[in-house]
Amino acid sequence: MAGYLNLALIIFIITFTFPTVGYILRWLTCVQPDTKQFIMEKFRALGLSENVLSALQKKGWENPSTIQEKTIPILLKDEKDVVGQAQTGTGKTGAFGLPLIDKLDDTSRKVQALIMCPTRELAVQVAEEIASFKGTKRLRVQSVYGGASFSTQARALREGTQIVVGTPGRIRDHIERGTLKLDSVTHVVLDEADEMLNMGFEEEVREILKSVPEKKRMLLFSATMPQPILKIAKTFMGEYELITVEAKQLAIDLVDQIYFEVPSHDRFEALCRIIDTEPEFYGIVFCRTKAETDTVADKLIDRGYDAEAIHGDVTQNQRELTLKKFKLRKVTILVATDVAARGIDVNDLTHVVNYNLPQDPEAYVHRIGRTGRAGKHGTAISIISPAEKRDLLFIQKIARSQIKKEEVPGVEVVIETKKMKLKTDLMQLMEHKSANDYLSLAAELLEDDREPAQVLSAILNYTFKDKLKESSYREVGKISSKGNSTGSGQARLFVAKGHTSNMNAAKIVEFVAEESGIDGKVINDVRVYDNFSFITLPTEDAEQVLVVFSKNKRGGTPLVTRANERDNSGG
Repeated sequence: MAGYLNLALIIFIITFTFPTVGYILRWLTCVQPDTKQFIMEKFRALGLSENVLSALQKKGWENPSTIQEKTIPILLKDEKDVVGQAQTGTGKTGAFGLPLIDKLDDTSRKVQALIMCPTRELAVQVAEEIASFKGTKRLRVQSVYGGASFSTQARALREGTQIVVGTPGRIRDHIERGTLKLDSVTHVVLDEADEMLNMGFEEEVREILKSVPEKKRMLLFSATMPQPILKIAKTFMGEYELITVEAKQLAIDLVDQIYFEVPSHDRFEALCRIIDTEPEFYGIVFCRTKAETDTVADKLIDRGYDAEAIHGDVTQNQRELTLKKFKLRKVTILVATDVAARGIDVNDLTHVVNYNLPQDPEAYVHRIGRTGRAGKHGTAISIISPAEKRDLLFIQKIARSQIKKEEVPGVEVVIETKKMKLKTDLMQLMEHKSANDYLSLAAELLEDDREPAQVLSAILNYTFKDKLKESSYREVGKISSKGNSTGSGQARLFVAKGHTSNMNAAKIVEFVAEESGIDGKVINDVRVYDNFSFITLPTEDAEQVLVVFSKNKRGGTPLVTRANERDNSGG
């Protein structure tokens, strides 16, 4: 009996070795959730039709997001226009797309809804998402944007479509050439309106809005509300309701935020360790420049990862092909710049990785808002060098996020994770009939009384070579905590306020804590003099205090600095 078991195990290993089995593995692991388990009552309560509810159930949606709960009932009742202040990841497309499906007439082939987006990526994404909502309704959705064939888009418009999604420049081109008629439009949506204005589309947007009927429903979504946005609302919208979704809802609720601090030259090695210890990794790796995006993607591909790059220099056809493969999980790692990633709206991303920190806290919130969606948990990881520590602490303060520090996984953890994945994959293969494909070859390998364990070891070595050997990995450098410490993990700071500023010890603690966002309880050994004071607090908190005060200078000089940066002779 033991001999048969050994033979069977060898068959599974051989089967696993050959590339064709990769497709079987993907088929086995990509099990769709049983959509019957999802409760649609909250969506039903919003007033959506059974047709739309059925489409959402097939998509695996369970609960509406905040902006969907607030927006959908208003649009279904035809009461007011809507101005929504919401960022990436709040579910904006569902907020306006779901009621559109119920409101539009699929017996007419005329354009009834016009949706403007700042980028072609977002236009394509929005069009695809809305098309997935339509269920049995015979609605056509057409995207129009620059960089693609004008004649192909024009032909699709002539054939008839109810919903047009596009960029302002290309929409205006179609209007001027007579290929897009807007006289039957009943709904207009401006998605990410502030970004459209930032990209210089204000004139196009205004001209397009002049081309649609005065009697219409209008929806405007924007992450911020600068004056030009409010002027557009006042000029082209009727009575509207302002709906706000705070950024902190994106950043905190379902996203674990962690960071790894490593030497700059170990950044890529740290990224690989992170991916290797997450067997189901499916995410976006953000880089700062186009060149770095290509470099990181190429290095990942060289190491055998399913990765591709996307940035502004990638051709439109290649961009669309890459995004399609990413959505189908044929590519599981998308290396991107911030601009190129706009419009990528995938609800089940497991990770967002900041290979480099973004320039500002708002961009950080936008990035991490791409995971932890649709009620699913996500992880946001930042890989920083010691020089970027202050920038990270400033982002943490302004974004009101708690970003935990963790150690880069060790080689032994990587090896163990890979072994566990191997075992899991083999167990899945045991249930599949393809395990018998190499029965005769397995029998040959066991001839001459060869030891089954020795044969298995040879097959594993043939398949994985050095991938499961610790000697194939190099260590990632560790950063030790440094600073002006007065003890283990403590730092002494100078505060340019004292008795002459009506300060005492309690007020100094309150002032520093409120300004920097730290817990005042961590501040101790407060010494107050006439014109200045000294405080002691943990090094990590001290770094955050220094970052905040360095960014918020008064009179050109920070009010809080390291103690050894000031003359402390008064103490």
